Amino acid sequence: MEIIELHFDDFTITTDKLKMDVTAIHDFLSKYSGWSDNIPLHRVKTSIDNSLNFGLFHKDKQVGFARVISDFSTIAYLGDIYVLDNYRGQGLSKKLMDCIIAHPNLQGLRRWILLTSTADWLYEKYGFRKLPKPELYMELFDQNVYKTDKK
Repeated sequence: MEIIELHFDDFTITTDKLKMDVTAIHDFLSKYSGWSDNIPLHRVKTSIDNSLNFGLFHKDKQVGFARVISDFSTIAYLGDIYVLDNYRGQGLSKKLMDCIIAHPNLQGLRRWILLTSTADWLYEKYGFRKLPKPELYMELFDQNVYKTDKK
């Protein structure tokens, strides 16, 4: 897949997997995200290997991240989105979302999926809505999976 890069001010958004700071991503996800506390490093590496990733960098420091899981034809799941606290309030989340939504391989999808307990206001700007028929939604969810995952 073609690598996309957007440069603005001292920031870069890139889809280049080789530029992702896996250690920094793991640190945020495992300690500060609230949705994947204690996730093992090997799980983060595997998720990056199997996703379309969007890294947000200030100079050479990774300050944000998002990933998309997709078949690139009908559906996409948007997850693990974050911008570090010190960089919030600068419009960087919007820049990151603009880049994701505009990605050429993510056009014409029938459905996008996103799970969030924060920043509804941001995602609503991109057309995300609460489930109109939540009774159709099902999941198999193990909130303790990272407590027992020692690999």
